[in-house]
Amino acid sequence: MTSTARGAAFSDVDETLIRVKSMFRFLEFYLRLRGEPPATYERLMGELRGAALRGAPRDEINRSFYRLLRGESASRLAAAGRRWFAAEWESQEQGLYLPDVEEALLAHRKAGRPLILVSGSFFAPLDPIAADIGAEAVLATRPVVRHGDLTGEVLVPMIGATKGRAVRLAAPVAGIDLAASWAYGDHGSDLSMLRAVGHPVAVGDDPELAAHATTTPGWARLTAGLVRR
Repeated sequence: MTSTARGAAFSDVDETLIRVKSMFRFLEFYLRLRGEPPATYERLMGELRGAALRGAPRDEINRSFYRLLRGESASRLAAAGRRWFAAEWESQEQGLYLPDVEEALLAHRKAGRPLILVSGSFFAPLDPIAADIGAEAVLATRPVVRHGDLTGEVLVPMIGATKGRAVRLAAPVAGIDLAASWAYGDHGSDLSMLRAVGHPVAVGDDPELAAHATTTPGWARLTAGLVRR
């Protein structure tokens, strides 16, 4: 690591920075834009829930979600994502962002640390969030696009251990010192990302993350408006 390396702030998005699961909220919104009845969304979500109940791995469920978007225009999805973001702001009475995490991330930006979002979601809902919060980069699931349309396949789902690998690969390219960096996550699947940095923060009350935060030196918890060490 060169002497110019700096710390950064990495953050999961769904239920860490924002109150909702962006992929599913966006899909519901997009289907409405297409004129689909509510039953269409419920049917598709029922299929994904059924796979989860049968024990399908999270990365396979992630892949299954993007197969639902096969043949959709990438540019149309991006435009719909901007409309979705505006609609979410209007519908969330308490605001779209979880205030404690938003405050922490904005403090990192003020201190000169780049903000990097890390998510299993994709460009349509993530790009407007990144622009609004001032993120320098987004490490996310990348749908395969051919001739302007989604094929329904993805390169690698940004789920579980892939998050940690992505953070470790991105750091030297961006001149980031991981030992001097923070990461925020709300679920056990964020563990690999949190373990990659010097200052991991468990958001919320996930039992697995809470156990790490209370038993591992250097970990913190962000919950109920308090950072607990």
